Amino acid sequence: MRINTHISLLTPTTNKINNKIYKLLVAILFCISMIFAPLGAVAAMIDPTAVKWHPGHYYIIKGSQKNNATYLSQVYSELKATPALKGMMIRYFWNDLEKAKGVYDFSSIDKRLAELSARGKRLVIQVQTKSFNGRQVVPSYMKTAEYEGGEFDISDYGNKVVTGRNIKLWNLQVQNRLIALFKAMGKRYNSHPHFEGIGMIETAMGEPIKPLTNTQVTKFYDNKINVQKQMRLSFPNTMTIQEANYPRPILASFVGRLKNIGTALSSPDTFLEEKGLLFEATKYDPNQGIYNYYSDFSGAIPMVPTVMPNNYKNTKGDGTGYVPTISQILVFARDTLKANYIFWTREKHYKQVLEVLNWNGQKNARAGGLNAVCPRVYSSCVN
Repeated sequence: MRINTHISLLTPTTNKINNKIYKLLVAILFCISMIFAPLGAVAAMIDPTAVKWHPGHYYIIKGSQKNNATYLSQVYSELKATPALKGMMIRYFWNDLEKAKGVYDFSSIDKRLAELSARGKRLVIQVQTKSFNGRQVVPSYMKTAEYEGGEFDISDYGNKVVTGRNIKLWNLQVQNRLIALFKAMGKRYNSHPHFEGIGMIETAMGEPIKPLTNTQVTKFYDNKINVQKQMRLSFPNTMTIQEANYPRPILASFVGRLKNIGTALSSPDTFLEEKGLLFEATKYDPNQGIYNYYSDFSGAIPMVPTVMPNNYKNTKGDGTGYVPTISQILVFARDTLKANYIFWTREKHYKQVLEVLNWNGQKNARAGGLNAVCPRVYSSCVN
């Protein structure tokens, strides 16, 4: 009231001067607030659907070492010495994160995220719902009739020896619990400026020890799409990712639906000569390999291929190709797969990877030389 009374006693000329000063102060305060406001708040003021976008190269660290301080110290020193490495991906099995129904343990993620944030690097998480060593992947509470036991045994193709497990995603209750996990993670991490992405493991189901019905298989992939839809709702400002590789007959529909959702396309391998991944449709076989969809949908959704241990060893999965160089893998992922992000598994080849990433073409280029353009599916990107 004192201010209003004081202003009312000023002359018209003085009022005009004070109005100009007031507008100038408002403008200055707005600029200051934009500088110091958290990224999430700024993005919300500009566009509440803006997505964090920091394309480039990322490490995938050994899952068994994700809480090993000595190992992580070495990884962090490599990240610091390699500007093209924007951050790292860590993989967690579902039952690592949900200890009982609705009881989540995100402490490991919190620690790694804090450590990366302090170093100006970013974190991508993959939730693994498939194992390759026979270990259980679902929380123990799902070992009941309601969830049909939650998971099924799988083998390598051509034998009946159990080599892993996959989830019974055709079961609606299993789907709903997986959605609940991503909802809890979205609430915790979506607005964090250094939480870059969240994804799910490959589409290849593995060879079930006990044959599945056509209905179960169809429902498995339909429900995987349902989970991805809910992931985008839970992470509106964060890149969501789906690895896709096989089976080829489902890919056209499946990847098309991923595009409609706005999910990033990934693949668990970067094999330079793998026939099934490179297969081009013919009139006799219209089911093209997953690599063709990278060029088809480039610019529309993010392209985020993964380099796995076997990709360093040979250009083909069966070992009948040749041993590629790191630069050959990079060129293939960049030019053929139109990569925005490349996830490099940190295996014994990591020194060669670091050497290539510190070449000028990666070190001094935006996004480490990869495609940095914001995909059309996002209304805007926050760098």
